[in-house]
Amino acid sequence: MMTLTPAERRALKARAHHLQPVVMIGDAGLTPAVLREINIALTSHELIKIRVLGDDREARSGMIDTVCTELDAAPVQGIGKILVIFRPRPADSEPKAAKAGAKKKAKPRGPRRTKRSFQNS
Repeated sequence: MMTLTPAERRALKARAHHLQPVVMIGDAGLTPAVLREINIALTSHELIKIRVLGDDREARSGMIDTVCTELDAAPVQGIGKILVIFRPRPADSEPKAAKAGAKKKAKPRGPRRTKRSFQNS
């Protein structure tokens, strides 16, 4: 399990404020399938929110500990039924948006033509 400094935790809380939960843990609890989905979400987003549908507080705190130890992540915040978890992206992988932008090549364009240039010709 990773540890965060208070300054890092504060910055991550600010980043996570506007996020929506990407994974929901239902009545079945923390299954291998749920752990796999959390791993996929952490790989692509780094910082995620998880919604836990159970009412047991001890179970929620146990879940965040289990997730962080299994996936080598850091707990950022747990408020009510929402858990915030952070794991930095590996250095060799790029975000999908950067990869998609790198594939497109820019077309060479000529000088910009104004509306008047089209009307006069």
